[in-house]
Amino acid sequence: MKQGKEIEHPESRFFAVLLAAAKLPGVRIHRESYLRSALARHCSEDEIRRAIEETPAAAGITVELLDKVAKDSIRYETAKVSALSAAAGIPGILALPATVPADLAQYVGHMLRISQKLAYLYSWPDLFSGEGDDVDDATVGVLTLFFGVMFGTQSANVAVGKVAGMMSKQVAKKLPQKALTKGVIYPLVKKSAAYLGVQMTKQSFAKGVSKAIPVVGAVVSGGLTFATYLPMAKRLKKHLAGLPLVDPSHQVVDGDVVDGEVVEDDESFASVHAEQHGADTDTDTAAVKPEDARS
Repeated sequence: MKQGKEIEHPESRFFAVLLAAAKLPGVRIHRESYLRSALARHCSEDEIRRAIEETPAAAGITVELLDKVAKDSIRYETAKVSALSAAAGIPGILALPATVPADLAQYVGHMLRISQKLAYLYSWPDLFSGEGDDVDDATVGVLTLFFGVMFGTQSANVAVGKVAGMMSKQVAKKLPQKALTKGVIYPLVKKSAAYLGVQMTKQSFAKGVSKAIPVVGAVVSGGLTFATYLPMAKRLKKHLAGLPLVDPSHQVVDGDVVDGEVVEDDESFASVHAEQHGADTDTDTAAVKPEDARS
């Protein structure tokens, strides 16, 4: 029953992996620490302070400079996730049941890390500002769309552009809650999650096959991770860099954005989360090593 349900609702499978990865040590990036460290060599203290208090765009930091910093972060995260993937490939076929889910969680965890870093550079708000392990529904929605952009889905590109447009017009520093969870953007979030759930299963299977041969499997696994993660991170960087939020005239103020029209749907993030609280997932066995958010 459970297996059939997962096949019927691939978006639930994706959300389960995303939420599990978001709870791993070292996955969440502290926005202030990251921006201060990433911009330290390139900007004045006043520019850094304003970038943190408002946005890098409001601080007048050019897209060209942000692109340079973003490339450094992409190189760092790509090298780290590739090394971890290679290490997971060493044990060989006897360890497959343990290493495949662990590697998947490592991979998704590093997708989350680079998504946050790029978002903060290109003037998106803090995605994990709340306390505790719970992930805000709007954050789940926007991260799903970021992943969709990384995988090259047109619907995710359109949705991220709409969210950025809402925030830019309203000059607010919070994600549009209703639009992402029950409103005009939510159907595109579900569509992206369903696609990602299917692709994640395919990718996990391909990595599992590569790990069947010890040592050689490590090389193949690490190479496969490098070959997929790097272009996906670059794809997200390019998309975020072209959105209206990077316009220097965009400045944030306290308040919520206008969420737009609410559409009826038979399911929301609340029901998806409730469904998964009692579900077992072996991705929780993985661990991304804690590291300073300034890396």
